[in-house]
Amino acid sequence: MRYSGIGGQAVLEGIMMKNHEKYSVAVRRPDGTIASETAEYRSIAEGHRWMNLPFIRGVFRFVDSMRLGIRTLTFSAEMSGLEEPEEKSGGKKGSAGESVMMGGAVLMALVMAVGLFVLLPVLLSNLLKKVTDSSLLIGLCEGVLRLIIFIGYVKAISLMKDIRRTYMYHGAEHKCINCIETGLPLTVENVRISSKEHKRCGTSFMLFVMLISIIVFIFVRFDNIWLRLASRIVLIPVVAGLSFEFIQLAGRSNSKVINILSKPGLLMQRLTTKEPEDDMIEVAIRAVEDVFDWRSFQAEEKPDAAEAAGA
Repeated sequence: MRYSGIGGQAVLEGIMMKNHEKYSVAVRRPDGTIASETAEYRSIAEGHRWMNLPFIRGVFRFVDSMRLGIRTLTFSAEMSGLEEPEEKSGGKKGSAGESVMMGGAVLMALVMAVGLFVLLPVLLSNLLKKVTDSSLLIGLCEGVLRLIIFIGYVKAISLMKDIRRTYMYHGAEHKCINCIETGLPLTVENVRISSKEHKRCGTSFMLFVMLISIIVFIFVRFDNIWLRLASRIVLIPVVAGLSFEFIQLAGRSNSKVINILSKPGLLMQRLTTKEPEDDMIEVAIRAVEDVFDWRSFQAEEKPDAAEAAGA
């Protein structure tokens, strides 16, 4: 497989695909037609070199993905008929009002995630103090509880009909990227036979956040519950930064070691990706072709092959 650089996410009845600053959202309308929107997204790290440094950039990329995700979910909700379209007279995209609302939504999502996946495991594991004084055991229990809560949450929401359809679109997104990166023409038939798991998936990122946090938090132990809670929040950027760098490396590498280390994330994706229907694949292809010239990408000669030919 060859790294393409494109990524995306599933939205309501559709797909968002992003290539550098350009992104496209394609959504299946209730009447069966495909609505799409192509625009540019400016990262919050743009113009700030320090925000793009390794082990730091992961935090800002995560916030970027949440901001863009909320923006594209709003569009997909309107196009799929789940929400009334915004009144044009009420303001244009990019207005100060929309920015405030988007910022508030991102903040709320972060607070809920921290409460559920960070603070709750700390509070639950702290109950073990009644039966053991081992901070190592309590730390391990905290990490295992965090992992169980995360997997249980993902599994529970997969039982919802709308979420299951979103997971099918998620599968279509991965299949399109795998189809391109394995060198197959982007057709419904080729996408259908491609893998629905991908090493650069956000699901893998979240799982590695959970796994790496177990290791990091074992070495950061406090008997005081408030200090433990504070340390977990303070170290979130560290854990996210490490996880992001691994996912980035995994997406560009085909080494056996990286492939083995990527296995847990790929297994986790069996919960968050489902086999899509052909009409979902068509939507995904539309989103890809709006932002990425896959034909030119596949026609490019690999640098190592070019060097070998000239040797």
